[in-house]
Amino acid sequence: MNIGITLIGQMLSFALFVWLTMKYVWPPLMSAMEERRKRVAEGLAAAERGKLELDIAQKKATDELRKARESGAEFRGIAEKQAAQIVDEARQEATRIIAQARTAAEKEAAVAVQRAKEELRERVVQLSVAGAERILRREIDAKKHIELLSDLKQELR
Repeated sequence: MNIGITLIGQMLSFALFVWLTMKYVWPPLMSAMEERRKRVAEGLAAAERGKLELDIAQKKATDELRKARESGAEFRGIAEKQAAQIVDEARQEATRIIAQARTAAEKEAAVAVQRAKEELRERVVQLSVAGAERILRREIDAKKHIELLSDLKQELR
């Protein structure tokens, strides 16, 4: 008879244990697991959104860089045309000055030509700086533009 009572007692204890576990332990575990699942899903969704935003930002940056290069080329073309016009004007002025004062002022004419070239260089530098300023409003790489302007000035000498 002891085996029957012990078995019944153990079954009642086990049933009580199962009931207490199902009532008090199981729901917090399930809610914690569900919360964890939601956080993981949100994290994955956020990572996917971040990846998409990164792709969009990279495409936008590429487009902006292309536009900046195109406008830079356009500004350079304008600056080259203006530089050519200024050079032509300076040549005409130097020729006129030399024709008027050839015998009396050859040295003065040479100085005027030199002064005209310096003014031209300064004007080209000003135009280049203005162009670079416009470019720099669209681009961040100021060091590269400073090198380009320095090279342009050296080529003009």
